Amino acid sequence: MKAIDISTPIPELESFLSANSWLNPGEKIKSIEEPGEGNMNVVIRVVTNERSFILKQSRPYVQKYQQISAPVERIAVEKNFYQALLQNAVSAHIPQIIGYDSAEKLLLLQDLGNCEDMSIIYQNRDILAKHLDRLVFILGLIHRTEVDGSFPENLQMRFLNHKHIFVLPFEEDSDLNLDDIQEGLQDLSIPFKTSKTIKTVVEQVGQKYLSQGNTLIHGDYYPGSWMTEDGDLYIIDPEFGFVGFPEFDLGVMAAHIIMATGKKSYLNRIHASYQGTADKKLMAQVAGIEIARRIIGLAQLPMERTIKEKTKLLKKARKLILTV
Repeated sequence: MKAIDISTPIPELESFLSANSWLNPGEKIKSIEEPGEGNMNVVIRVVTNERSFILKQSRPYVQKYQQISAPVERIAVEKNFYQALLQNAVSAHIPQIIGYDSAEKLLLLQDLGNCEDMSIIYQNRDILAKHLDRLVFILGLIHRTEVDGSFPENLQMRFLNHKHIFVLPFEEDSDLNLDDIQEGLQDLSIPFKTSKTIKTVVEQVGQKYLSQGNTLIHGDYYPGSWMTEDGDLYIIDPEFGFVGFPEFDLGVMAAHIIMATGKKSYLNRIHASYQGTADKKLMAQVAGIEIARRIIGLAQLPMERTIKEKTKLLKKARKLILTV
């Protein structure tokens, strides 16, 4: 596999893209840049004398945490996900595919311009009502998209995600010292690591996550995957997508809105406006697990909160996990 990144010499990249017929005759690369920090994959913006586009490549590890191995086939899942939505109204909210090279694990996508992800909601502690409504509407469209049996099971990515959502944050003997992240966080994690009741629910939901479902899900529906500019809203990074259960996307979404705002009532609001069938109890359990793992797990968010605020969030997480 030919590794391509921000340090690749422009003549070398130009030659490679031309060989794949991804550049027009006479089209020349003016610059390459990083459009933002990629978590899972290498992502660069290629600017030519005619246009710009995004080049995305998967590696056998997580780009942000390179000590963590990850399946390179995830780029194929992303391509399949976008293709499945081409005949759907969601196509207006996803980047268009320009090219794909399965051997090089490379995907060329439409450049969405100066869009920024919606991680700003953690800082603002709020989300615009129009954005929330649109995100729930788009998610409903994704979930109602019919896919055949050829859609990738994406099991290796699910195993990776399962470990970091449902296992590691709840292990008593963890190598992660949470006090290195924030003093006092280790003590906050103990009830989640020692409660048999909590761990039983987490295990049950985790097994459902690894099981085959009947709904196309995004698999990582959180503010880092939501892009916006001037009222436009796009969904990116579906490399965790698979045919599973809708409550996973809904619960993850609710978790991040709750963490941003501190208001658990958003779970009911999302459930009520979702155009589809969803088990609110399961959705709540997923939301609680996601809140917990984002606070006491490895995948920390760009979210500054005091220990007192995190204590309140973890109390909400516990209530959600133990929803009856």
